[in-house]
Amino acid sequence: MTQRVLTTESGAPVADNQNSATAGVGGPILLQDQHLLEKLARFNRERIPERVVHARGSGAYGYFEVTDDVTGFTRADFLSAVGKRTETFIRFSTVADSLGGADAVRDPRGFALKFYTDEGNCDLVGNNTPVFFIKDPIKFPDFIHSQKRDPFTGRQEPDNVWDFWAHAPEATHQVTWLMGDRGIPASYRHMNGYGSHTYQWTNAEGEAFFVKYHFKTNQGVRSLSSEQAAELAGRDGNSHQTDLLQAIERGVNPSWTLYVQVMPAAEAADYRFNPFDLTKVWPHSDYPLQRVGRLVLDRNPDNVFAEVEQAAFSPNNFVPGIGPSPDKMLQGRLFAYADAHRYRLGVNHTQLPVNAPRTAVVDNYGRDGLHATRSGARHDKNYEPNSYAGPAQTEAALSAPLAVHGWTGTHAAPAHTKDDDFFQAGELYRLMSEDEKGRLVANIAGGLSQVTRDDVIEKNLAHFHAADAEYGKRVEEAVRALRED
Repeated sequence: MTQRVLTTESGAPVADNQNSATAGVGGPILLQDQHLLEKLARFNRERIPERVVHARGSGAYGYFEVTDDVTGFTRADFLSAVGKRTETFIRFSTVADSLGGADAVRDPRGFALKFYTDEGNCDLVGNNTPVFFIKDPIKFPDFIHSQKRDPFTGRQEPDNVWDFWAHAPEATHQVTWLMGDRGIPASYRHMNGYGSHTYQWTNAEGEAFFVKYHFKTNQGVRSLSSEQAAELAGRDGNSHQTDLLQAIERGVNPSWTLYVQVMPAAEAADYRFNPFDLTKVWPHSDYPLQRVGRLVLDRNPDNVFAEVEQAAFSPNNFVPGIGPSPDKMLQGRLFAYADAHRYRLGVNHTQLPVNAPRTAVVDNYGRDGLHATRSGARHDKNYEPNSYAGPAQTEAALSAPLAVHGWTGTHAAPAHTKDDDFFQAGELYRLMSEDEKGRLVANIAGGLSQVTRDDVIEKNLAHFHAADAEYGKRVEEAVRALRED
């Protein structure tokens, strides 16, 4: 095999990569040593800002194959025919910890999926839980601050975590999920994924539907207890990354079956609770799961930084037939995700190979900026409209319009008959076996008992009592017992 030649960034061959150029033997280093200066300067700039949330992640390529006809609900081309396959890239992640954190921790998992469709990239940014802690994006920075390291102690503080939840009763449902048996997945392969938000589908006739995405793991759901997770995190902080990498390398390709819940748009206004509330699920008895297709992961990235860390997902990346809903958290994320990538990766991050469309043509008037690689056709103009055959708008809308009405201002969500913050948390608790309930109570009490303020503890206990009387009583007794030790 021919020996490859080491070069500088400009392509010049490197004669000595072991010794710096000096003024004589033992003399000072010379400023003219371009190779040395380039190596040190580049090394100083190798890190980019990590994600504020979802910093620690793993990724893989694969494909999505349609198995069932859903053309009655959406005109999205990549879902238009049974058997059609679309290349995908997925990024799994933890939420709260930094890039150097462990995989096996009690935390929601990101489930971000990019479909490289013929009509452009379509992103789905979800989690491994069907609900979230809050339902208004104005609370999101405060929520994340409460879960991150305290500015004084430099560590995650139970006081901050539980104090925020004490003031956010709508978080009770997600807290019950997080502290339950599925709070620590055994691996990324052994967890479900959810779009979590409500999205809109529009069919060829212009009929609108609201949908929720459910990716059910075909490996079966497996989770870790707090004790198992602590042992695994101490032994291998990269446990989930290792598992995903090695499974695909040995040909054990993980897969998920995609189902959707479909609500005709006209039914949303009179549904018994706000269907766009991210802290609630739609009961399957009201809107059963309908199968769409399967996601298969079959290829590992060649370079984790270039492909996993520079992968940029935004829920605003829609294709014709798919669009947003009035979900307030989704609406906030339509801005926030893309803006985060412009900050981290630059305004031309969509031109990076992992983010660039595979077959769709990108043709617009965006120009220049850091790392611009797309030049357009020869002699293209950079304004519109023009008289030089540049790209022009189309009459086709991506999705159906959303109805709006009333005065501008800060409004609470519209009231529905069953819009309280606790009933679904209570329903989830009552679905659990006795053993599951015991572990849930122990997990909650373990954290809540460390809180120093009695009023914060009492506010949280009130939430669990409101969800279910037995639930609240058991948590209260467990907290008391731990605080009296």
